Amino acid sequence: MTDLLQALVLGLIQGLTEFLPISSSAHLAIFPKFFGWEDPGAAFTAVIQIGTELAVVIYFWRDIWNIAGGWLRGLVKPAARTTLEWRMGWFVIIGSLPIVVLGIALKDAIESDFRNLWVIATMLIVMGVVLGICDRLGRLDRKIEDLTVRHAVLFGLAQAMALIPGVSRSGATISMGRALGYDRAAATRYAFLLAIPAVVGAGLFQLPEIPGGDNAYGVGATILATVVSFVVGISVIHWLLQYVSKHSYTPFVIYRIGLGTLVLALLATGTIAAGTTVG
Repeated sequence: MTDLLQALVLGLIQGLTEFLPISSSAHLAIFPKFFGWEDPGAAFTAVIQIGTELAVVIYFWRDIWNIAGGWLRGLVKPAARTTLEWRMGWFVIIGSLPIVVLGIALKDAIESDFRNLWVIATMLIVMGVVLGICDRLGRLDRKIEDLTVRHAVLFGLAQAMALIPGVSRSGATISMGRALGYDRAAATRYAFLLAIPAVVGAGLFQLPEIPGGDNAYGVGATILATVVSFVVGISVIHWLLQYVSKHSYTPFVIYRIGLGTLVLALLATGTIAAGTTVG
């Protein structure tokens, strides 16, 4: 029962934080420390993210259907290669390559060194500052229709930085989008679409670890957390897209810096321990 309750809370945290530019993986590493719980592990973190990505698939099912259909038509019909859907299909594929390659190459570091709380807290602050600067100084004259191969690669490289907890997948890609001059809605929308292959792939890659590997919980608790993250995540997507159409990312910047500073202070005073791995 304790495991199920903890998994429910962590699923709630995952659903609330996955799409906001504040790093869900950082929260899943930090908050168990606050509660005195064991580190849930990289496998648990990766697998329950499948729940939030399922929320993306359902919320953007029409976009995904159109992109997939347009890309497939373009493979057999040259005339279809002039459409935005054809280009977007390739942009999602191209943008996903960096995180796939680096995720496999850095698997051991992701499961150990990168989960050190000193690293996580520092990245919360640093990338919070980056997000604030990019959002304040970036132009707002590019739409998702203006995406190019070069920009897709840059978005992909930014997303790959989220292999380090504390960076935030959405935060890094949104920062890159704002630096390239995309408006907030376009940067956020593409960040969501780009995350689907990466997150689902990472979750499936880590799935074999759930029964007894790098996971503090059993199969049942992991399933519960995944379901909760899906239910909460789909509501957060809708709220965030509405929010960014009218507001800046400043509240998220302040929150990131505040949380990172708090964690550093707790580490410095010995209130919580970083460890070689979190936990």
